[in-house]
Amino acid sequence: MLLGFKELRQKGSHKFFINDKGLTTVIPVHNEDLTRGLIRKILKDINITIDEYEKLKKSI
Repeated sequence: MLLGFKELRQKGSHKFFINDKGLTTVIPVHNEDLTRGLIRKILKDINITIDEYEKLKKSI
């Protein structure tokens, strides 16, 4: 449960996540990399900056 998000449900190839603050996002589950635009949308949904994202990537 990274960043406090848990899977809420799945519909087809899309997983819906929520945290305890009520922030939600949808992640497609395909055998492809996420596009830059989709990553930015997800980060916006969960209130994380690009800099915070880069730091998190390095720490994983």
